[in-house]
Amino acid sequence: MLTPAAFQLYAQWVGIATLVFGTIAGLGFLFKWGIRFRLVGITGFSIVLTVGLFALSVVPFTRTAVPGAVRFLTVFDSGADQAVIVVPATITATELDATLRQAASDLFSVGRLSRGRQQLTIRARAVVHPEPGVTQPLVLGQVKRSLFDREDEQMEVEIFSENLAKLPPSPAKTLADS
Repeated sequence: MLTPAAFQLYAQWVGIATLVFGTIAGLGFLFKWGIRFRLVGITGFSIVLTVGLFALSVVPFTRTAVPGAVRFLTVFDSGADQAVIVVPATITATELDATLRQAASDLFSVGRLSRGRQQLTIRARAVVHPEPGVTQPLVLGQVKRSLFDREDEQMEVEIFSENLAKLPPSPAKTLADS
């Protein structure tokens, strides 16, 4: 993964190239070269690249990995204070807790609308098939976290044990029970 220091180095090199392209474009206008307008385009594009790389070097981006979390998909995100993720139907309670914490970290953004609320609620659901041809979504748990504080120490993780018990037993669980 690229670090902000790497982006800063790239921004410096592209910035130098931008100055070189700008100088060549200036010479193109001075000597009325036929490619002078293309050189202006190249210079403009180089400016955009330089600004973008500089912005990536200033804004820190981190991804926290929560041990024990399983892969999930975001199936609904209001962009404000509600989100829903889907998890595998073979998930355990400890994996669900870790996955909810991972989702709370991944889906945090300072650009979310609060709509008068102070918390982001993320619900985890799984899809089960109680009988052939019937699909039923089960909400397994939820996490509530602050919309404004990235390092939220007051995060509330709630697991719905009654719905977790409705999940079909996985082959690993049945072998462990034997």
